[in-house]
Amino acid sequence: MDSPNPAQPDPRRRIALVAAVYLGSFIATLDVSIVNVALPTLQRALSTDLAGLQWVIDIYALCLSAFMLSAGPLGDRYGRKRAWLAGVVVFTLGSAMCAMAGSLATLLAGRAVQGVAGALMIPGALSLLVHAFPEPASRARVIGGWSSFAALSLVLGPMLGGLLVDHAGWQSIFLINLPIGLLTVALGLWGIRESSHPEHAALDPFGQALSVLWLGALTYGLIAAGEYGWGSSRAAPALAAAAATIGLALFLMVEARVARPLLPLALFRDARFSVTNFASFVLGFSSYASLFFFSLFLQQVQGWSASDTGWRLVPQFVATGVVASQFGRLARRYDVHTLMVAGYALIGGSMLLLTLFSADTPYALLALLFVFLGSGTGLAVPATSMAVMASVPAQRSGMASATMNALRQAGMLIGIALLGTLMSTRATALLSTALEQAGLRDAQMAALAAVSRHDPSALAVLSTDTANTLLTGALAGGFHAAMACAGLAGLLAAGLLVSVRHRAAALPARA
Repeated sequence: MDSPNPAQPDPRRRIALVAAVYLGSFIATLDVSIVNVALPTLQRALSTDLAGLQWVIDIYALCLSAFMLSAGPLGDRYGRKRAWLAGVVVFTLGSAMCAMAGSLATLLAGRAVQGVAGALMIPGALSLLVHAFPEPASRARVIGGWSSFAALSLVLGPMLGGLLVDHAGWQSIFLINLPIGLLTVALGLWGIRESSHPEHAALDPFGQALSVLWLGALTYGLIAAGEYGWGSSRAAPALAAAAATIGLALFLMVEARVARPLLPLALFRDARFSVTNFASFVLGFSSYASLFFFSLFLQQVQGWSASDTGWRLVPQFVATGVVASQFGRLARRYDVHTLMVAGYALIGGSMLLLTLFSADTPYALLALLFVFLGSGTGLAVPATSMAVMASVPAQRSGMASATMNALRQAGMLIGIALLGTLMSTRATALLSTALEQAGLRDAQMAALAAVSRHDPSALAVLSTDTANTLLTGALAGGFHAAMACAGLAGLLAAGLLVSVRHRAAALPARA
């Protein structure tokens, strides 16, 4: 049951609640943009390849998406305040682990801890706000503010990350979370009121284990395919285990039979709920995953430093923050569904246009597309959140929020793995063809080594300028392939949202 609320909540505690939730979302989101900027530095410092970089991001997203399905029900069952604050504490500890890492394996362990904690923090934040602000107008304002504050972390992340990496070492990008985490816990302990709905909480440990195994196998298989080939002994078994006929089907079978499932399959009978959650998946697959590729493109194709890259990513995040901060006002003039369609159309169109860019493209054109992409994200994030939360009763808010966010993080997880593999294989194929035309033997092996580690010295038989030119061109071609796939996914989501709205409008009114 919900804890009793006073007729007139203490405004100071409400402010503390909002500040705590905003700060918690800030550090959880900050670790997306701030780590992406540091990827080339991490590659050199930890002597890893493109697959290792994919895992730095994907181990976080894997734990987020897999454990997020349990996080919402944990809050519903044991108390939303208790579960969310536990997430902040563990996230802060995971950040300390990352900062002390001396190898890729240790860093991945710390990122996994961060991901498990983030699974409690991200859906829990939305659930806390929904319960604290039941009136629609104030809820729209506070959710818009929450989205814009999260966007602020995306704005500061690249700039701050670039400066820290260049001047204080990559470890500092994790150390910054420690003081913010402690302040968040202090504010949350005082400002957040406890609430729970234990009678509606899911209890499904077998489903939890299957979701981790299925997503883990799929991610490993996709990343291994880029490194060793689709038919390799590492990629093929993992992809087979994750295939819909094995892993996913078994997971869905368990969810359909268990009394309190992690994934509420019954809710997906509503076409609008299903399509909106698919759109949330696409948001992660396209917009969220794009940061990984933008960082590599700006640094490895266009040759900018980490600091320069951070500044050049700012227009995207500023646009996201500005649009999200005005979402409450926009929602009073246009219906949420229209804003949601516009957001996904902007995301898809912007990413398709990025396929036209090369190492010599002026930054002004790139910044313009970043603004369009950021504006689309600023519309899509709060609109998707409101649409999903409005489609379920209050007692299912934790489950609905967890489902939406889990699918979004799974989208980012699969986006980085699949698009990264697409980028790697396309770049390797382009470089291998160029090397064969130049008369080099073992062109495929040389191309694979050069692309996976961004190492022109693997092409030592060529002059330095020629090797750099060929490698840069191949990486640009791989980037184009990834952006084309992401853009088409965004346009697909917009089209499905339009079709659902028209179908819903055609239905006869029910008594």
